[in-house]
Amino acid sequence: MKAHYATGLKQRGATIIYVVLAIIILSASAGVLFFKIKQPPQVAQEMKMSTVAPLAVADLPEVTVYKSATCGCCSKWITHLENEGFKVVAHNREDMNTVKQDAGLQPQLASCHTAFVDGYVIEGHVPASDIKRLLTEKPTILGLTAPGMPQKSPGMQPEGMAPQGYDVLAFDKAGETHVFNRY
Repeated sequence: MKAHYATGLKQRGATIIYVVLAIIILSASAGVLFFKIKQPPQVAQEMKMSTVAPLAVADLPEVTVYKSATCGCCSKWITHLENEGFKVVAHNREDMNTVKQDAGLQPQLASCHTAFVDGYVIEGHVPASDIKRLLTEKPTILGLTAPGMPQKSPGMQPEGMAPQGYDVLAFDKAGETHVFNRY
């Protein structure tokens, strides 16, 4: 009888140990999910998030856009900005290459339209959220670009769809770039 009692205690003790280990493992897993996980340095560099409060719609500066009169995606991008609270003034131009050169934009960074906001150049289909982040953080760069015409970017897809499958690049006067945001 004593042997049977001792075996029962060992089994209960083992069960308690397994339950405690399970609780520890689950707690550690929950901690990984709910607390900040340190990102690899290259991801942290590319995806810097601002600790500065975002701008209120009333504080957003006017955006001046230069575009071709016949470009429908440029008009859709302007609508995207307006829907996000920006006041936009658009100018139709025949000489977009001159506008881009005057802005200091390297050819490999070009897109269809060029905009200016608060001293920055915005080239192509850059999401309004990235422009707001730029205006909040105020990095020492020339501007942002979404080179080419990314198919799943604001102005290139139906309004309200999330950007996908491209990078927004920050660039300086020398044409050096780094990823500002990845979609």
